[in-house]
Amino acid sequence: MGAAISLRKVEETAPALVSLYKSAGERLRVHGLEGERAAVYLVVDRSGSMRPYFTDGSVQGLADRVLGLSAHLDDDGVVPVVFFSTDVDAVADIELDRHHGRIEEVVAGLGHMGQTNYHAAMDAVIDHYLDSGADAPALVVFQTDGGPSSRAAAERYLCKAAKLPLFWQFVGFGDPGSKQFDYLRRLDELAVPAQRVVDNAGFFHAGKDPLALPDDALYDRLVGEFPQWLAAAREQGIVAAPAVG
Repeated sequence: MGAAISLRKVEETAPALVSLYKSAGERLRVHGLEGERAAVYLVVDRSGSMRPYFTDGSVQGLADRVLGLSAHLDDDGVVPVVFFSTDVDAVADIELDRHHGRIEEVVAGLGHMGQTNYHAAMDAVIDHYLDSGADAPALVVFQTDGGPSSRAAAERYLCKAAKLPLFWQFVGFGDPGSKQFDYLRRLDELAVPAQRVVDNAGFFHAGKDPLALPDDALYDRLVGEFPQWLAAAREQGIVAAPAVG
């Protein structure tokens, strides 16, 4: 089983994403994920400190790269995007045939940029996934430039969500040395199985200039921990075993 969406379809509907699609495919092969199927979500931090990353195109750049990855894993050509700050600000789709400038288009209609409540966004993703009736697992790319306003709520949601077929790949924007990211660095240390049934989250830092991170490096980090989670989740019966034949 190859990519969910063919190269020809990407060439026809989103020619600007062809190089991203090819890069994503190569990195998926390297990580043993060729032919896997997964829903792909993008969560975007819209707290006040994120303003420069919307302005310079970093958020749109991440969305395009995630869409290029999604085309290999999911055949609908759509990535649901959850924008959050104090609460969920919007849930919108970014699509292969309508990706250019889509982030700017959505945020232009939104109001005040608030605080950073991870759990509100996690709740929205969980609801969307359960309502979709999907039987494939989900890779949730969760972008933020700081720690959660409520660490206790974020940790509680993450541990409860470990029983669901969702893997949370957190991506940090900003100063890699900031203590804002200490919480995310500790995520991998949440005890298994005492606090959560499987390790259902990863974290990496994309730096102060996320657009400068090469596509291959970004894709390596986006999918690097996904295979281990898939194996553990299948062992626990959280994700169905792959079809044989």
